[in-house]
Amino acid sequence: MSAMPMVIAIDGPAASGKGTLAKRLAAHYGLPHLDTGLLYRAVALTVIDAGHNLDDHQAAARAAASLIADRLADPRLRERAMGEAASRISAVPAVRAALLAWQQRFAGGASGAVLDGRDIGTVVCPNAGVKLFITAAPEERARRRHLELLRRGESATLGAILADIVARDARDAQRSTAPLKAAADAVILDTTELDAEEAFAAARAVVDRARPH
Repeated sequence: MSAMPMVIAIDGPAASGKGTLAKRLAAHYGLPHLDTGLLYRAVALTVIDAGHNLDDHQAAARAAASLIADRLADPRLRERAMGEAASRISAVPAVRAALLAWQQRFAGGASGAVLDGRDIGTVVCPNAGVKLFITAAPEERARRRHLELLRRGESATLGAILADIVARDARDAQRSTAPLKAAADAVILDTTELDAEEAFAAARAVVDRARPH
């Protein structure tokens, strides 16, 4: 790789496949990876574990300001309920401000990094060398998430998952602070008709075109 650090910003809605792509790209290019959604899930879980309501913005802000990396390893963060909780927490401006600094420190490492989330290319890393916006039809995203939950032994109906995804899309796109949207210079990759290998190949092609040679 070039000596210049490469920052790859990957955004997209829930269950679009951005996390899987981010992990694979990080492994392929030898870069550290941060699933920024875990930060919001960890804040939400901290609030819940402390006995506070998710609508308690002061408790959420305190949890975000004191977040440590060890919290990201809690297996409960991967549960479906935490995705919904994180979406609610992420609308709190004070939470976003605290976690913005966290994410920018991670992205500022000497080797570069891969970050995936909802505002990486627009807010967290606006100068990233590569920006990808991963999307897919809501029905396809619901189908994928349903299969993922079944593999983990969690029960949920396809209809309920689709409803969650539609609600999260609306909340993420309509929040006043850092709404979900593609950066003006992002490459939009619709994976509705792509399998995992095809999506990875398409994303890799975008990165390879952008890398200095």
